[in-house]
Amino acid sequence: MNFKNELIKILADITQLDKNEILLEIPPENVGADFACPCFKFAKFLKKSPTLIANEIAEKFPNTNFISQIKIDGAYINFFLDKEIFAREVISQLLTKKENFLKSDIGHGKNIVLDYSSPNIAKPFHVGHLRSTIIGNALYNIFSCLGYNCIGINHLGDWGTQFGKLITAYKNWGNETNIKNNGINELMRLYVKFHDEAEKNPSLNDSARNWFVKMQNGDAEALNLWKWFNDISMKEFENVYNRLGIKFDYYTGESFYNDKMQAVVNELKEKNLLTESDGAMIVDLQDYKMPPCLILRRDGGTLYPTRDIAAAIYRKNTFDFDKCIYVTALDQKLHFEQWFKVIELMGYKWAKDLVHVTFGLVSLDSGKLSTRSGHVVLMEDLLNEAVAKTKKIIENKNPNLENKDEIADIVGIGAVIFNDLYNSRIKDVTFSWERMLNFDGETGPYVQYTYVRTCGILKKAGNFNNEIDYKILSDDLSMNIIRLINLFPEKILEAAEKLEPYIISRHVMAIAQAFNKFYHDNSILNAPVQIKNARLNLTLCVNLILKFGLKILGLKVSEVM
Repeated sequence: MNFKNELIKILADITQLDKNEILLEIPPENVGADFACPCFKFAKFLKKSPTLIANEIAEKFPNTNFISQIKIDGAYINFFLDKEIFAREVISQLLTKKENFLKSDIGHGKNIVLDYSSPNIAKPFHVGHLRSTIIGNALYNIFSCLGYNCIGINHLGDWGTQFGKLITAYKNWGNETNIKNNGINELMRLYVKFHDEAEKNPSLNDSARNWFVKMQNGDAEALNLWKWFNDISMKEFENVYNRLGIKFDYYTGESFYNDKMQAVVNELKEKNLLTESDGAMIVDLQDYKMPPCLILRRDGGTLYPTRDIAAAIYRKNTFDFDKCIYVTALDQKLHFEQWFKVIELMGYKWAKDLVHVTFGLVSLDSGKLSTRSGHVVLMEDLLNEAVAKTKKIIENKNPNLENKDEIADIVGIGAVIFNDLYNSRIKDVTFSWERMLNFDGETGPYVQYTYVRTCGILKKAGNFNNEIDYKILSDDLSMNIIRLINLFPEKILEAAEKLEPYIISRHVMAIAQAFNKFYHDNSILNAPVQIKNARLNLTLCVNLILKFGLKILGLKVSEVM
């Protein structure tokens, strides 16, 4: 039974209003009710005061076995669920459905494209791409829970004049052995050297442009070098993604759209949207209070907006998406607004389905994290630091623990992910090692340790049955856990609507905190048989829901710690 939906049906019958007009809220904790219906909105339909409406609804409300009490508080109707029925319904559903408890078919038959991560080829994977990667992966999992067919795309920065620069640098100062031995770090060294040398010798820029022209014209040597640099980069990227537990359905970078951009330019010309400006071709967006959107450079070369427009049209034609979501930093807001508007001006009604999901910056506390480059913090360094610090904590707390390296990896990387997703994505993220690795704070390790605690209890208990006396679970601490579990599917929907994974991480935290309070105040393994059995089943529910919730966020779990 979906108690909320049942209540809405009854209220719709009483008021003769559409179900969409019925609002149910979760009241403040001090009210003690499970649901509250504010009647202010009804006044304009029913032509009565909200307080009078609340009283009339309460009088007409039929007897139902799942509502134990109704209280009026001004214009609010507070509903109290029968605790025994509520506990039975939630626990039996979770234990029967397992992970499907959190899933729905709201998105059945609809496709959602998610564009996230998108590092640049031939440059090390640094923390600037961390947030896009983690937030995008969480949104992918959230929409998948709702039944959408998700298509995760890594739009790699694998084309452009930077490759001409890299080829020039390789030809002048590089050698195959160094690149084979040092991989992407050697490519980065050559790229930096090119810029240093080009300041003294500007003719190197001409060489770089010539090599890029060769790439565009299909020159075999240029393309072979470009592909080699790509393969080296992808090997490093895959290492990082594997450590983070993240996969993509497609790696289609900018180069994929090379043969699709002329069609975009032709269409813009046919629709009289292109204007010449200082030799470049633009779409004038002055009427929309935006700078012009550059489509072609003076030399006829394409730009980021050209490629993004081509990619969006390709994705719509290929996947017929319900939404196409782009997860990038806030500083790209104008770029997306511009080319979204161009798509709209081209007459595509689906322009409204393009969504830019922005996020804040990443910083480090007191510069404690060392980096090999001196300019950027590498993802590999960040993850290694997190794992090393976690292992040190494990060595101090549980030196005899088996598989310490594996567990340090799960907890350390989980701490990085949870730290990123615990606040609204628009807020800046700071890596405070002391805070994010705290097993007693609002952190990933705290939730993972709570899961370990449930595993330990269940292991010690051995076999137990699911014939539960639900009256035993009607106390406040048990009911608090059950209410939070019941709310989880709704939280997934809310996270999808707001494109905010932190709604899930906060709810997972609330369940972990509720269980730890329950565990602190109640005996489980030493309780009388019936009480023990009921509490073990509740512990099993927490065990399952924490594991499923952390999985949505992208965290792994361990049964020991």
